[in-house]
Amino acid sequence: MNKEQFLAALQEHGIELSEKQQQQFDTYFNQLVEWNEKMNLTAITDEPSVYLKHFYDSITAAFYVNLDKKLTLCDVGAGAGFPSIPIKICFPELEVTIVDSLNKRIGFLEHLAKELKLENVNFVHARAEDFGQNKKYREQFDIVTARAVARLSVLSELCVPLVKKGGQFIAMKGAAAKDELVDAEKPLAVLGAKIQDKHSFLLPIEESERNIFIFNKMKNTPGRYPRKPGIPNKTPIQ
Repeated sequence: MNKEQFLAALQEHGIELSEKQQQQFDTYFNQLVEWNEKMNLTAITDEPSVYLKHFYDSITAAFYVNLDKKLTLCDVGAGAGFPSIPIKICFPELEVTIVDSLNKRIGFLEHLAKELKLENVNFVHARAEDFGQNKKYREQFDIVTARAVARLSVLSELCVPLVKKGGQFIAMKGAAAKDELVDAEKPLAVLGAKIQDKHSFLLPIEESERNIFIFNKMKNTPGRYPRKPGIPNKTPIQ
């Protein structure tokens, strides 16, 4: 996906990028490639693939949820900033918090935010399980999102405790998503979330399957969740 195709594809969904925003994506790409030479951020480094598989793919969540207003958004395990930084570039009014367990990645993201001149972006070095038990962050966010971090039965325990009652958890998944959704039904119910919507589509050009699940937070999450680091992955809620 070249830049022109990227802009046109976003326009089809009502997202018009200014010159400043286009420049921010250029800078993001250049910083990603530069930093990737000294630390492992991504295996995808050619420009068309980055624009398709990282930038465009990240923004697809905004095709199904209205993000064009002042909301608090938390991105769990953002890695090199996906999906939250591309979303933040498109919707500057969002207040974004990114949590990641690797301090080197947080260092890259802090540098990136300065280069992009982003405001209202916070970075936290923590395990998601510990983060979710921190009163400062627990049940504080309008939207919590994650992209390709863990299977849904595990991911829900890391994300749902952060969503405020009435807020939404958005899971961005690949082709195995429908099976994951079946396995996650019980954990989601225990954690206080209920499926609101699911969207399946093909990524342009390469036509690989993508799924976006939107869950509503119906009630407060029981205090014991998330459990201690590592436990959700080893023994998902049954």
